Amino acid sequence: MAIATLNGAVIGDEAAFHAACQAELGFPPGYSATIDAWVDCLSYLRDEDNMTRFRLKPNEVLEIVITDAAKMPADLLEEITYCVGGINERYDDYGEKPALKLTLR
Repeated sequence: MAIATLNGAVIGDEAAFHAACQAELGFPPGYSATIDAWVDCLSYLRDEDNMTRFRLKPNEVLEIVITDAAKMPADLLEEITYCVGGINERYDDYGEKPALKLTLR
């Protein structure tokens, strides 16, 4: 399983979240730092589009671990959780296994 780790203690707002994700997940230089762009980048984990530094095999999962998640804004955590579910539904719609697992520590 591929793992990306974000430090929730330093993610105090959406801008910090996107900066951390771009660094850890390897989003492309033109990443627009919006939740829509975040969803789009993580929707191509098994494709050759190079939207992240990860390229998952057909049954592989990317685990996104957020340490000190309780220190992050609750509404941001809620939105991320919702989006991970939506991304996994997108994979399911294409006949693929879910690609993301969100772990809050």
